[in-house]
Amino acid sequence: MTNVGHQQRRRLGGYDAELRRHDEVLRRAGGVRPGDHVLDVGCGSGQTTREAARTARAGSALGVDVSAPAIDRARELARAEDVRNVTFECADAQVHRFPQQRFDVAISRFGTMFFDDAVAAFANIGRALRPSGRLVMMVWQSHERNEWDVAIRRSLAGPDGATAVPGGGPDPFSLADPAEVTEILAAAGFAGIGFTDVREPVYYGPDVAAALDWVRGFACTSETLKRLDPAAAAGAIERLRRALTAHRSDDGVWFDSRAWIVTAAVPSGQ
Repeated sequence: MTNVGHQQRRRLGGYDAELRRHDEVLRRAGGVRPGDHVLDVGCGSGQTTREAARTARAGSALGVDVSAPAIDRARELARAEDVRNVTFECADAQVHRFPQQRFDVAISRFGTMFFDDAVAAFANIGRALRPSGRLVMMVWQSHERNEWDVAIRRSLAGPDGATAVPGGGPDPFSLADPAEVTEILAAAGFAGIGFTDVREPVYYGPDVAAALDWVRGFACTSETLKRLDPAAAAGAIERLRRALTAHRSDDGVWFDSRAWIVTAAVPSGQ
């Protein structure tokens, strides 16, 4: 019996729905082959891991994430879908002792932006890859290029227009700058580093009410609303509602987003 509650399962499923357009992009870029052994970093509830495992039908896929509820849900879904060549571990990819030179490809769907020490983390991932093994990850471009983040921040801003979003927390845009990411990956031992622009929308729900519920669950949104007095919080929620309404279409609430597919490889001589 899973220990993942209904609300947690709904949030995890919502994240997969939000990124439905991005999954196909990552799948194409990943180029997983039937005999590959795949590492999925920051796998969440394991959707991308299970997809990789189905493609690597003569190989395997391992998904890792720091969230125990997400890993519980990933295991539950793998059992329900009868995906047998997939395993999941609750682990921090920055320090986890992966088997050395085990994997042909490491993939990640927005799961690599929150390392305390990015160079150490990618070096650890690199040691888990075979010589010529590939890294294929999707990361956000800068926040101003992501309509969803701009809209949320503006909605949460105070009456004077100054942002009320607290700083100092995990930064989803930490790998937005190609020059910085190239430096990080090169220092971690990767070569052949490349970037492909991805412009796909994110899905926030079938209607405004569902979208508002989804956005209010974001850490930045919930923390900001807690810091505001009741009147200011009510105003921010109403501004969010208007922003979501402006992005409603016949098939739900969508926002433009910009991401990078970052590719790199472990040199064959390593």
